[in-house]
Amino acid sequence: MSRFTDELRDPWGLLLGVTAGGAAWAVDVHPAASAAVGIAVWLAKAFASAWVSTGGERRPSDPEPPPVAKGSAEEGWLRRAERAARSFAELTASMRGQILLDRIAAMTPQVNDTVATLRRLAGQASVTGSALARFDPRFLGQERARLDRARRAAGPDVAGELDRSIAALNAQQEVVDRLTAARGRVLARLESGAISLEGLVARAVEVSAMTATSAVDSGRAALDELTSELELTRQSLREVEEATRDDLA
Repeated sequence: MSRFTDELRDPWGLLLGVTAGGAAWAVDVHPAASAAVGIAVWLAKAFASAWVSTGGERRPSDPEPPPVAKGSAEEGWLRRAERAARSFAELTASMRGQILLDRIAAMTPQVNDTVATLRRLAGQASVTGSALARFDPRFLGQERARLDRARRAAGPDVAGELDRSIAALNAQQEVVDRLTAARGRVLARLESGAISLEGLVARAVEVSAMTATSAVDSGRAALDELTSELELTRQSLREVEEATRDDLA
């Protein structure tokens, strides 16, 4: 509830409420009803922001994400994403209370949620990397070639046993292929996610400069685009996370 209370104090939420109430009054809605509209919008914004802001935090009931392997490629991308998030937090700290730029500061929960998802994906990448380390693709290829040669020269009495051996070897190779594909997909999304967050910081700086030079309309359009891009990044990361979890299952 304390988070909800903090959101009620957010000046952007108050502004939205006042604007909505004023718009209702302007179209001849009764003053009491207009006030109710403003209050409803204010409360709805506070509730939604408080709900979204919990998305990037691990609740006590959530499982601990897998550890990220030290020195791995996934650790490198995660560290870049975390640096970008810290830069974004430092940048937006000075934007609170400014009408247009407050919308950038309000993206902080979504940025945190994105980093939390990237952290889980990095853990999944380390899990798949550890699993792949248990296999020797070169040995599997050599064994498959040896069994194929033996099968071609085998008589009916041993052909069945060789077929079972080949099937077991094929099953191992399929596991390797699935893990390799899953790891490659996660690493690609870790890379794009980290770079997207770095781009978010750069765009936020750009929007801040636009508003400082009175290019409010251009800044507003860029801000709308920025919000959409961040949400798209979050959703695509969640989809990859679910797909990878299914692969590992």
